[in-house]
Amino acid sequence: MPKLLVPRLGLASFRRRIFFRGVFVLLVLATLALAAALLKEEKQRSYQSYEQSFAKTQAEIVARLRHPSGQLALLNPSRRSQNATPLRPFVLPYAAIDFDDQNKAQNAVEMAGCSVRYPDGSSICVAIGNNPYAGGFIYLVGSFASGALVPRERGVVDMTGVHRARVTLEMRGETTQWIAPFEALGEARGLGVRGRLTGFVDSGDVLTFDAKPVRDFRGWLWQSARCIDGSGNGPNCSRHSFFSIRLPVDAFREALFQQGRPAWPPPDLDEVRVRMEMLAPGSDDPLFDSNAPNPTQPVSLEDLTLDLLPGETLAIRKLGAAPRDLFVRKGAESEAEAPLPWLVEMIRRLPVEGFDSPLAKREVIATPVGNYEVTLTGDVRSVERNLGVVATRLSWFVGAMLAAIALAWIVIEVGLIHRIAVLTKRAAAVSYNVHDPHVDKRIADLDVSDLRGSDELGILAGGLSDLLQRVKDDVKREHIRAAQERDMWHAVGHEIMSPLQSLMVLHGKADDPSHRYVQRMQLAVRALYGTASPSEALEAAKLEMNAIDLNEFLRKIAANAHFAGIEGVEYAPTSETVFARVDEYSLEDAITHILRNADRYRYPATAITVRLACANNTATIAIHNAGPPIDAAIIDRIFEYGVSDSTAPAQRAHRGQGLFVAKTYMAKMGGTISGANTGNGVTFTLALPRAA
Repeated sequence: MPKLLVPRLGLASFRRRIFFRGVFVLLVLATLALAAALLKEEKQRSYQSYEQSFAKTQAEIVARLRHPSGQLALLNPSRRSQNATPLRPFVLPYAAIDFDDQNKAQNAVEMAGCSVRYPDGSSICVAIGNNPYAGGFIYLVGSFASGALVPRERGVVDMTGVHRARVTLEMRGETTQWIAPFEALGEARGLGVRGRLTGFVDSGDVLTFDAKPVRDFRGWLWQSARCIDGSGNGPNCSRHSFFSIRLPVDAFREALFQQGRPAWPPPDLDEVRVRMEMLAPGSDDPLFDSNAPNPTQPVSLEDLTLDLLPGETLAIRKLGAAPRDLFVRKGAESEAEAPLPWLVEMIRRLPVEGFDSPLAKREVIATPVGNYEVTLTGDVRSVERNLGVVATRLSWFVGAMLAAIALAWIVIEVGLIHRIAVLTKRAAAVSYNVHDPHVDKRIADLDVSDLRGSDELGILAGGLSDLLQRVKDDVKREHIRAAQERDMWHAVGHEIMSPLQSLMVLHGKADDPSHRYVQRMQLAVRALYGTASPSEALEAAKLEMNAIDLNEFLRKIAANAHFAGIEGVEYAPTSETVFARVDEYSLEDAITHILRNADRYRYPATAITVRLACANNTATIAIHNAGPPIDAAIIDRIFEYGVSDSTAPAQRAHRGQGLFVAKTYMAKMGGTISGANTGNGVTFTLALPRAA
C-alpha cells in the first residue's frame, strides 16, 4: 500500500505557535519593564519621603536645641561621655536660680532638664549660672521622699536627732564639707512644712558651742502635706520633700575680682565633684545620696544622634572670634541585610529628578553665652541602599515569576506545541490523501470534508477530535443504558428479597407445596441482586401516605418479626394512640431493615427492644440491641450506600444497603433516622411528624 503523502503547510498553520511564543516573550519583557518602572517610581517616592523626613529631623533637632534643655546640652557638650556620679555641675542656660522660691526653683530645673534622676524617684540638679557675676555659686535643687521632718531647735548642738543635709565639694585638690540641719519656720499647717537648711562647716554630728553658720550658705527645705501613696496626710506616711541650696564656692568668687573678664564657665568645671546626702534622725544611712547607683542622666547632645538616619551627619560649631567644633556625629549604620551589589548599581542608574543634589541644612541658635551653628547633612545614597534591601527581597518574587513563565513556556513548547505539530502533520496527511482517487484502498471509507481548518488546532480538531468524541459518546450512552438497567433490576430485586424471606419462613416446611416455588423465586431474584446501587429506583418510587396508629403498627411488627427470622423483638405498647401519616409498607420495610441489622450484631440470647415516645408534634421510635458499638470511623456514614462494617465476620458481611434504603424511605415520608452507641449497645432512632 502506498505511503500517505504529507502536504506542504502554509504560514496560517503555524500562526498559533508564533502567537504563543510571542506572548511569552512579551510576558518576560513586560515583567522586567514593570519591575524597572516600579523601582524608578519607588526611588522617586523614597527620595521625596527622605527629603521630608530630613527636613522634619532638622526642625526637631533645632527645636530641641532652642529649648532650655537643649541649650543645657549645648552648654555642656561633653557630659554624656562621663559617668553620672559623682555629680559635676552643669552650666545652666540662665544666669541664676531663684532658690528661695520653691516653684521658681522647681520650674527652673524642670525647664532646663538638668536633674539626675534615681530609681527610687528622687532627683537632684547640680548647676552653676551662665553669668559669672551672679555670685559664683553652685546650686543644688532636687527632691526625695521621707517621713515627717524633725527640725533642730535653736541652740541644740547634737544633730543626730534631726533631719540634716551633708554636702561635700571636691575642687582643685581640696575637699570642703558642710552639715546643714533642718530648722522649721513656723508650725506645720495643712499646706506642708517649710524651713531652712542652715549650713555649718562639717565637724561631725555634734557642733561646738561657738560654731557659727556659713554666711553665704543658703538652703531651703519644703515638705508636702499629702502622702505619696494618696492615703491623706497621716503622721507616719512618706511625703515628697523638695530642697534648694545655694553653695558658696570661694574659688569662683575670687576669680571675679581678678583683672580682665573671668573665664566662665571655669575650664576645670568637669573636674569639680559634688555629693549631697540627706540624713534621717538617729540613722547613718542617708535617705538620699547623690552617689546612689543607676541614675538617669539629663539630655545630652548624644541623644540627638538617635534621630539620625544612617549616613546623616550632625555638626555643631560654636561661633565667635575663634569658631570651634563642639560636636560631630554620624547616624548609626543599619544592621539590616546587605543588598545585592548589582541591584544597587541598577537602582543608582535609574534617573530621578533632583536625586543627586546634596542635602544640607544650617541653623544658628542664640544662647546667653554665644551663638551655635547646627548643620545637618543628609546622604541620599542611603535611599538607594534601603531600596536595594527591599528590592533584594522582592527580586526573589520577580525571579519566581520569570521562572514560572519560562517553565510554562517549556511545558507548552515540549508537551503541547511539539505534539500538536506532529499531530498536525499527520492530520494534514489524512485530510490531503482523502482526495486521492484510490483512497478506498488505503484508508477505507473516510469523510472529513466538513472538518477542515487553516491552523493546526483546526486541522487536529476537524480530523480527529470529532471522531474520538463520537466514539466516546457512543460508549458513554451504552454505559449509561447498562447502568440504568442494572440499577432498575437491582432495586426490584432488593425490594422483593425482604417479603420473600418472610414467605420462606411461612412456607419453610419441605412438604409445603409453595416451599419449592418460593425458593426458586428467591434464587431468581438473588441472581439480579447486588450488581449496582438502587438509589435511582428508590428515588423514583411513589409512596401512598395514610394516617396509621403507630402503637398498633409497632405491636404487629414485634409480634410478626419471627416470621422474618428475627426472634426476641420486644415492644411495650403505650397508653395513648399515636397517629402519623406514613406509607405503611415503606415504614415496615425500613423498620425490618433496622431489626435485621440489630439481629445481625446483637449478643446471643439478648432481646431487641422497641420503644415509642412522643414529644410535641414528633413521634419517636427507638430500636435498641445489646451488642458491640459501631466503629467511630463509620458511625457518621452508616446510612450511605455501600458503607458496612468491614470488621464483621465473613458470615455476617453485608453490602451496606439496608440502612440506606431505610434512610431513603424515612426522608420521603418526612422523617429522620439516626444511630448512636448507647450503653452496652446501639440505638437507632426514627422520628416522624404526628398526624393531626
